[in-house]
Amino acid sequence: MSTISVKQISKSFGPQKAVDGVSFDVEPGEIFGLLGPNGAGKTTLIRILTTLMRQSSGDVSIEGLDPRTQGREIRSLIGVVPQENSLDRYITARENLELHARLHGMEPGHFRRRIGELLELMGLAARQHDMPDTFSGGMQRRLVVARALLHEPRLLFLDEPTTGLDPQSRRAVWDYIRSIAGRMTIFLTTHYLDEAEQLCDRIAIMDHGRLIALGSSQELKDKLSGGTIYQIDFSDGAGCYAEQLRRMACVKDIEVIDQSVCLELTCWECLSEVVSALNGAPVKRISLKERTLEDVFIGLIEDRDNKI
Repeated sequence: MSTISVKQISKSFGPQKAVDGVSFDVEPGEIFGLLGPNGAGKTTLIRILTTLMRQSSGDVSIEGLDPRTQGREIRSLIGVVPQENSLDRYITARENLELHARLHGMEPGHFRRRIGELLELMGLAARQHDMPDTFSGGMQRRLVVARALLHEPRLLFLDEPTTGLDPQSRRAVWDYIRSIAGRMTIFLTTHYLDEAEQLCDRIAIMDHGRLIALGSSQELKDKLSGGTIYQIDFSDGAGCYAEQLRRMACVKDIEVIDQSVCLELTCWECLSEVVSALNGAPVKRISLKERTLEDVFIGLIEDRDNKI
C-alpha cells in the first residue's frame, strides 16, 4: 500500500484553481520531492495532505486513511514543518518541544531524552531555556524542524524546511534526513534544487496547479534534456564568437558567461561544425556540460509559460 495516494485532486478558490487534477503515489520509505515556482500550488497541496484543507474534488489516502474523515488519526502519524515558524512565543524552546510531546501522548522519560537529542542536533542546547522571540530566524527554523521530528512520525512533511538556515544548519538538517531515510517516508518541497537532486528518490514538478513532470532526477534529465550542451572557454572575445555561433543552424541555444560560451546543439555530431567555425579562435577548452535538475526545471517552466 502506498503511504500517500493522490487521485485527480483539485482545489478551487472561487474561479481560481490552485490544484488542478493532480495524481501521484508516494511509496513507504521514499523521499519524494515537490518542486515548482511560487504560486504553483505546492503549499495548497501540502495543506490538503496534512488535513488542514479539504480538496474540492478527487481522492486522497494517507496510510490508507481519508483526511476528510480521519484527520485525527492521520495527524498522530505525521510530522509537519510548515513554511512559517509557528512557535509559541511565550514559552521557552524546550517547553515548546515538551508541549508538542505531551499533545502526542509521549511518555516523559522518552520525550525528555528525545528533546535532548534534537536540541543537540539542531545546535540549540545552549539556548533551550530562552524564548523563541530571542532567536534568529534560522534558529527558530531549526526549532520547528526539531518539533516535527520529536514524536518520530511515520510520514514527515517538509515545506521548504531549510529556508533561512545558514549552510552549517542546513547541512545538519539534511544529514539527519539522510540518516532516517528508509525508516520514515518524507515529502518535501524546496527551492534549493541541489537538495532535491541529491536527496529525493523521485521528484514531481508542478506549475499553475498541474503536475507537469514526475520521475527520478536522472529520469527527468534523460527525458527532458533536449540537445547536447557544450561549454567553450575562450581567452578573449567570447561575446563576438558567440554571435558568430548563434547564426549556425545546429545551435539551438547559446549563453555567454564571462569568457565562456554554453552551446546547446541539436546533436553531438554538430560539434565538428562548431570546431571548424572556430578555427583560429583563442579557445582554451571545450567540455561537455551535464544538465542539472535546475536546467530541466527552468526549461520546463519557461516552455509551459510560452504556451500559456
